[in-house]
Amino acid sequence: MRRPKAVAEAAFNLAVDAMGGDGAPGIVVDGLAITAERHPRARILLVGDEAALGRLLRGNRRASAICTVRHAASAVSMQTKPTAALRMRDSSMRLAMDAVAQGEAQGVVSAGNSGALLALAKIVVRTLPGIDRPALAALSPSSRGDVVMLDLGANIICDWRNLVEFAVMGEVFARTVLGLPAPTIGLLNVGAEELKGDERLRLAAEVLRSSPIAKQFHGFVEGHDITAGTTDVVVTDGFTGNVALKTGEGAMRLVGDLLKQVFAETIVSRLGYVLARPGLERMREWLDPRRYNGAVLLGLSGVVVKSHGGADAEGFAHAIDVAMDMVTHGFNDRIRAGLEWVGPAGKPQPGQGASGAANVAAAG
Repeated sequence: MRRPKAVAEAAFNLAVDAMGGDGAPGIVVDGLAITAERHPRARILLVGDEAALGRLLRGNRRASAICTVRHAASAVSMQTKPTAALRMRDSSMRLAMDAVAQGEAQGVVSAGNSGALLALAKIVVRTLPGIDRPALAALSPSSRGDVVMLDLGANIICDWRNLVEFAVMGEVFARTVLGLPAPTIGLLNVGAEELKGDERLRLAAEVLRSSPIAKQFHGFVEGHDITAGTTDVVVTDGFTGNVALKTGEGAMRLVGDLLKQVFAETIVSRLGYVLARPGLERMREWLDPRRYNGAVLLGLSGVVVKSHGGADAEGFAHAIDVAMDMVTHGFNDRIRAGLEWVGPAGKPQPGQGASGAANVAAAG
């Protein structure tokens, strides 16, 4: 697939918050050693405690080869409130964000406090022109392959325009990260019928049906469509998306626990495990949560990727992979082009119908 030109040159590909996450900074440095193997030409600004990072990098030549350390006097803890994080101008998370805002780095990766990361991203990195709110997007497994889900918690309440913007950003994300030439899009609803759902969902659907990505818009999808892979992108508000995400994670853990119980019950079941082991290993690899680590805040002027706080080195490296894909392939340029047709904010009145919504999309 043809890739767009890379974004403008900066001193570093990524700024990495070395002090965020449960195992920081050790896990972060170990993850960057994996990154050095996958992206040997990467340039990483590693922000954190200079003394601690120096000791770790001296014992890790692969990570040291791609990293430049910048000292940060403090770190945002998991208990720090977003308002307090905004006042910590010398924290590793803030300095990493500053590097992106000042054009020194093209993106930032952190496994730190989610609320603080979102607040700093909005204030420091800022949203792209024309974007009302950034959305949190991530990949989820399905029977047909990976599915992009958004929003996963950045915006609890959304209007129709937010959902339309999320659809456009999700479509670009799927093309960039999954390499899909024309990803399909669905709006998560309580039913697939056109009359189901509230007004904001119906208005968003009307606009999308009259948009440049109308051929890719599938319509409404339900919860079971996520794991079925009915569409490549599933769009919803942050409240519903976060509940769906956590429910899916819990279901996968339940299946894993039940399989362990079943195969441990009797000698025959243990023998069955030996016979089924190759297939089970493939399934475990497919559903490995480390493969899906790296939620992205879409709609910002720089790339911002959130790694799970409990991720191991492999999981953190995957979050770096996602960020590298986005900065290398000009993700934000694609977002800008994709949103040109949406125009300024304007809300169709109830009962306008598809043609009225189309006029709003065209004229604002």
